Amino acid sequence: MGMGLLAVNKLLQRVISGLVKTGNLSITGPDGQKHTFGDGTGDPVHVHIKTGRAARAMAIDPMLAVPESYMNEEIDIIEGDALDLLRVGFQNMSPSGIDAAFSKAIEGFRHAFRRLQQVNTTTRSKKNVQRHYDLSGDLYKLFLDKDMQYSCAYFESPDVTLEEAQLAKKRHLAAKLRLKQGQNVLDIGSGWGGLGLYLAKNFEVDVLGVTLSTEQHGVATERAQTEGLENHVHFEIKDYRNISERFDRIVSVGMFEHVGLNHYRTFFDKCAQLLKPDGVMVLHTIGRSGPPYATNAFIRKYIFPGGYIPALSEVMPAIEKSGLVVNDIEILRLHYAETLKHWRARFLANRDKAKAIYDERFCRMWDFYLAGSEAAFRWQDLVIFQIQLTRKNDTLPVTRDYIQETEKELALHDCGQRQASEAVTTKPVPKKAAPKRKTTAKKA
Repeated sequence: MGMGLLAVNKLLQRVISGLVKTGNLSITGPDGQKHTFGDGTGDPVHVHIKTGRAARAMAIDPMLAVPESYMNEEIDIIEGDALDLLRVGFQNMSPSGIDAAFSKAIEGFRHAFRRLQQVNTTTRSKKNVQRHYDLSGDLYKLFLDKDMQYSCAYFESPDVTLEEAQLAKKRHLAAKLRLKQGQNVLDIGSGWGGLGLYLAKNFEVDVLGVTLSTEQHGVATERAQTEGLENHVHFEIKDYRNISERFDRIVSVGMFEHVGLNHYRTFFDKCAQLLKPDGVMVLHTIGRSGPPYATNAFIRKYIFPGGYIPALSEVMPAIEKSGLVVNDIEILRLHYAETLKHWRARFLANRDKAKAIYDERFCRMWDFYLAGSEAAFRWQDLVIFQIQLTRKNDTLPVTRDYIQETEKELALHDCGQRQASEAVTTKPVPKKAAPKRKTTAKKA
């Protein structure tokens, strides 16, 4: 019959006691008994474990069992929320996870066999993308900014809005590309098209965006047509490995996490092949500030199958062998934590709408995904790598001043456009037109 409830409770207590040295965590077990862990500092968090099955799973493999049990309503967070629980856990553990013997063995196994989880052939890559990015577009509209940027924003100051921070991200990437009018740009993993449209509008370049998501492709294509840019921005459902045209510029944002460790050499070899001799590439990807480690089990199973977050030591050898030259590496540290904070607040504010699209289990899963991701960027070793690459070492200026100068010019331009837009929408209606406008409004 397996471990009895008493044995399970004792094992779980031992695991949590070994982990939680700081913080204020209370756990009520399936037997109704309440136990407190930590030194009492910080906001209290109280978890109710409802079933013996959940307790047993959490004692052996907490990194997967805690979110899984939360999804299945086998545990409830009575005081605090998912982020508060994760804060206590993450602030007490090493980046590689929990040090309990069972858990350590399981995580070590996952690390050892991580390559087998990332055999991302063209067929499998498309299926993996469909699992996440072909969810209802209405879901993403509930928590993303108006431009549907589903990647790390760039917070130039802590008090800016999500929309402003995402616009700043596009400026930052554009500045690093050092674009010139008439160039052609490849956007690998083009999402809902916001970055490609921004580059075409502001630099008069031609953009090819490739994605494996049918949902994203449809939205991006419609946006290009609506904005009258269909002659300059074209989106295709295509794997980057099947492209043959050469480009002046290549940008890839939030796609490299899906490439998989086995395919890094293929990715950079292909980019070197696609990039013209005087071309520039900018790669924006989640990475680890610490050593290599397996993808979080919950994220891999439920959110990003086939995904992998690399350490810089895993990326650089593939770049070096491809012949590409690294011009600049910037590490964005807490920017994604702040982005996820905004996303989660918006998601929770629209939770009932998300539940109407899917169900309660999905809402719990998504809440834990957003909370867990924020926690990993805030208290663990996740960061963003922005790597600027060329094929020659004299393609770009020898100082970085041009990046800041271009960003300032773009910021002034973006500000001017926003003010012009606001002036149009707030323009007072002439008195003669007032009755007509009122009538139209009534008809609508």
